[in-house]
Amino acid sequence: MINFFRNIFIWWNRQTIGTMLYTLFFGKFRGTDEFGNKYYESKLGKRWVIYANEINASKISNDWYSWIHFLNNKIPNFEMIKKNKYPWEKRRQQNLTGTSETYRPKKISENKNIKKKYETWKI
Repeated sequence: MINFFRNIFIWWNRQTIGTMLYTLFFGKFRGTDEFGNKYYESKLGKRWVIYANEINASKISNDWYSWIHFLNNKIPNFEMIKKNKYPWEKRRQQNLTGTSETYRPKKISENKNIKKKYETWKI
């Protein structure tokens, strides 16, 4: 019940009611990716994604990114993607900027007392 109200009143929580109705009437399901995102296409050729959790464009896998931006018209097959991966390839991650897991160089994270090389403006 809470998810229903979130979909109606909060636009950043997965999908709005307008997107839900548009998907219901005009969307043809094309597939899912490893994150659980669902991809749709209309008869007119419009493509869109409904995210599994938080809306974040960096959560789209590379193959689906090329499909949704019309770089490749072939719908990615999840089993084929898993087969064609090299052992040295890392798993795709979302953009971690602004989170506690942001990459920080060792020199900066160890030394908290770094002197500024500039002076702030004083009014």
